[in-house]
Amino acid sequence: MFRLLLPLLIAAAPAAAGPLPREESAFRPVDPAEAALGQLLFYDPILSGNREVSCATCHHPRFATSDGLSLGLGDGGIGLGPDRHADPANPPEQRIPRNSPALFNLGATEFTHFFADGRLEDDPTRPHGIRTPLGEDMAEGFDNALSAQAMFPVLSPDEMAGHYTENDVARAVRLGFLTGEGGAWSILSARVEAIPAYRAAFDGVIGPRPIAFADIANALAAFIALEWRADDSPFDRYLRDGTPLDASAARGMELFYGKAGCDACHAGRFQTDHGFHAIAMPQIGPGKAARFERHSRDIGRMRVTGEPTDAYAFRTPSLRNVTQTAPYGHAGTHATLDGVIRHHLSPLDGLATYDRAQRILPELAVTTDLAILSAPEEVQAIAAANTLALVELSEAEIADLIAFLGALTDTASLPGRMGVPEAVPSGLAVAR
Repeated sequence: MFRLLLPLLIAAAPAAAGPLPREESAFRPVDPAEAALGQLLFYDPILSGNREVSCATCHHPRFATSDGLSLGLGDGGIGLGPDRHADPANPPEQRIPRNSPALFNLGATEFTHFFADGRLEDDPTRPHGIRTPLGEDMAEGFDNALSAQAMFPVLSPDEMAGHYTENDVARAVRLGFLTGEGGAWSILSARVEAIPAYRAAFDGVIGPRPIAFADIANALAAFIALEWRADDSPFDRYLRDGTPLDASAARGMELFYGKAGCDACHAGRFQTDHGFHAIAMPQIGPGKAARFERHSRDIGRMRVTGEPTDAYAFRTPSLRNVTQTAPYGHAGTHATLDGVIRHHLSPLDGLATYDRAQRILPELAVTTDLAILSAPEEVQAIAAANTLALVELSEAEIADLIAFLGALTDTASLPGRMGVPEAVPSGLAVAR
């Protein structure tokens, strides 16, 4: 039979099946009233500069808490999911630099690092318990890093703030006024404060004091933690009470924790070690780089640590509901689960022969989409950072592995526990 290759981490390739994650995962307690408030804020465009983009624009249950795109369009886009397109009258300046990640199980206590490069993390040694590149003074008031991640999209021109001069939030961001009176956060907080229904709801959560942006973010985090808990998949039921998986998925599980060595990185209950690994994933789009840089280079974890050994390393994603969360990769380069697995089969070959037709991108008049893949020295740098070795799997074994990944789907979690509200207190349109 034709043999294919599946890479392993060189330093961690197991010789035999690893242990299954028997321990239940711990979840942070959630105040239902705060989560209900967070639901409304999550779907309300009031938090964007132009009042047109909500959290749900890029994280919608219709697309398994992502957007179905390789790289999304924030401010300046119209529509939802793969139908989203640029507003001809006010198009985005660039695509959002990285693929929109799924939100499942972020309320579990083991999730302490956020974003593909881990630039935001829970850190009990810090004064406010959070490490963020925005500085200590901006971490005050947030319950945890899950809450603090809300600070980033609202300050991003490409995501929610808008073009530099077109609204009060964008102007504040452009001038570096983020916190304090007249800052971007205070502008957004004042918008929410001025809506009676929100003010009344916050009274029940924080009391009568003025609403701070951290209060808004804490409510959003409570909602995310409650809404998309996904721990009742066939795999979970197998671990809890021995409910059998179907034959193909059972063989795939044996491969995942054995010969294929997937659990070297995709470890634990939610199939992530929360670490950072370079696996030669192709780079498309603008990349997470400074706008003045010549190429759209995204060096991943190295951008946070400055360590050359972290070059092109990205956080291991959880694999819960993975069959529903395409496209895959930090830049969404692979449209199918089969495609991204076949990149893992031989990452250097996968990078060199990447099929650009796998991209799912709305039309946008930009020149950065293929800047990295068109620069041989950039591709070589990505290849040189690769840390994966090879192991042989047959076509049948690959099919079994995909079957096991399907057994990680908690179907009840996909629409969320509370769902999409019919309306939000601002009266603005809800993305449906």
